[in-house]
Amino acid sequence: MGCGPGHAQGDGNRRLSSPDEDQHKPATRIVEAGRRPEWTGSVVNPPVWRGSTHLYADSADLARGRPNADGHFYYGRRGSPTQWALADALTELEPGAAGTVLYPSGVAAISGVLLSVLESGDTVLMTDNAYEPSRVMAKSLLAPLGIETRFFDPLDSEGFAALFTERTRAVLFESPGSLSMEVADIPALAATARMKGAVSILDNTWATALGFPALSRGCDISLMSLTKHVGGHSDLMMGSASAGEALYTRLRLKSQALGLVVSPDDAALALRGLRTLGVRLERETSSALTLARWLSSRPEVAHVLCPMLPDAPSHQLWQRDFIGGCGLFSFVLKGSDPAGRARFIDALELFGIGYSWGGYESLVIPFDPARARSATSWPPAGWNTQDRLGIRLSIGLEDPQDLMRDLSRGLEALGSA
Repeated sequence: MGCGPGHAQGDGNRRLSSPDEDQHKPATRIVEAGRRPEWTGSVVNPPVWRGSTHLYADSADLARGRPNADGHFYYGRRGSPTQWALADALTELEPGAAGTVLYPSGVAAISGVLLSVLESGDTVLMTDNAYEPSRVMAKSLLAPLGIETRFFDPLDSEGFAALFTERTRAVLFESPGSLSMEVADIPALAATARMKGAVSILDNTWATALGFPALSRGCDISLMSLTKHVGGHSDLMMGSASAGEALYTRLRLKSQALGLVVSPDDAALALRGLRTLGVRLERETSSALTLARWLSSRPEVAHVLCPMLPDAPSHQLWQRDFIGGCGLFSFVLKGSDPAGRARFIDALELFGIGYSWGGYESLVIPFDPARARSATSWPPAGWNTQDRLGIRLSIGLEDPQDLMRDLSRGLEALGSA
């Protein structure tokens, strides 16, 4: 998978094969992926190709047209070597993928994928702990098109098959779940979806293909918000979806019909972030585990929602299916005191208050999932009903001891009315 003279040219962002491809470890693939010599030339990184118009040599060249595949100049909406290199790299990092489509945001990736596999009259099953914009999409985008959304409990593997009807065409998974961090048995659920003839879609932003190779675990489409880990520097918006040959073609054509495109400048930023993705994930995961263990010992904390912890309810599934983690987890304070939670957050100095995550800096937001649940309850069964105020942390690259002292400051502020 090298980028020297012997590296074979391929058709767009379709996966390339080489005799030693399977021998390369993820860290090596992150460095090498997408660096085709026809796109990089004599430099290390693909240059930023800006251009809306691609010129043809003559009338005959125009009449012949160009194949609808990456690697062939046509018009700016179909991209240039900068976008093609990023899509190619993401494809090479997702075992089983034939291609990757880029979208201008993570939400655009979710909507683009759903619109590619659903039509009027269809039903989609959506995990009840999905990213809230996915839930909003069910009412504001899908319902007006005549597409029904049914929410399901992602932890009820036994009852999952009974939810399918003859109109069920797709399932949207997210694991770990947004905010509440439950890990579902994705291989089993995806197998059921395939048996029922439905396309299984996983929002794999939390783990990325490095931590959870979704297609090899049975999913049909793996999508990510590249705004998060891949970008890694809180300076771009982008999404992606990787799939096998048939579904990749559907995703590509629907994306083109919708006129979706990412800028070459943002693609270059995402490629830059991708090269350090592995080491950043390792550092953030290690720091997150340190802080999650520490929070578990604090009397002010009722629950730490982090599947990487050995005593987490879903840890066995996480350990079985995941190769790695990340720096995103949540915890729940004891009692029901919104003012106290606000004092905690406002006392923090190293954690910025803001949406998104996966960047180099640490972030915090409050959350209350009860208003965004329809098939499950919050707090979960067995919890003290007063313990419901959640806080989500995105752990960055700061020293974990400094972050721990900052969190201590926040916990001390809980009691200061």
